[in-house]
Amino acid sequence: MKNLSVFLCVVSFCMISHVYGSIRISNELKFKKKLSVSCYSKDNRMKTEILEPGARYEKYFNTNIFGTTRFMCTLRQGPNYRHIQSFTAFKQVSPSDNGALWDWRARENGIYLKVWAGKHQQGGAYMHKAFDWIY
Repeated sequence: MKNLSVFLCVVSFCMISHVYGSIRISNELKFKKKLSVSCYSKDNRMKTEILEPGARYEKYFNTNIFGTTRFMCTLRQGPNYRHIQSFTAFKQVSPSDNGALWDWRARENGIYLKVWAGKHQQGGAYMHKAFDWIY
């Protein structure tokens, strides 16, 4: 009975300390180009959205207690949507990862990233070019 009480206490603590993650994708393309955004995770597929110049897409979600939350996104540059890039838009790196805002910016010369808080292994807290467009 004591082991069950300890187990329930630990599970309750994990549920209370449950954290959130978020993705923001901004269209900073020039020449009035639209941006197609399609994102999904293991459990969710979001509706494809077309962003006007200057607009942004934001998605907030719960991370899991196992530290395995991941969202993939595909961006396509208008008007013909030939320039494309698919990438991991959010990745929880461990169960102790306290969530973060992954701020993506689609620009003419590539896709830029800045991570606000959380643990992130591929970059830092500054805006940097993460991907080139695939033609």
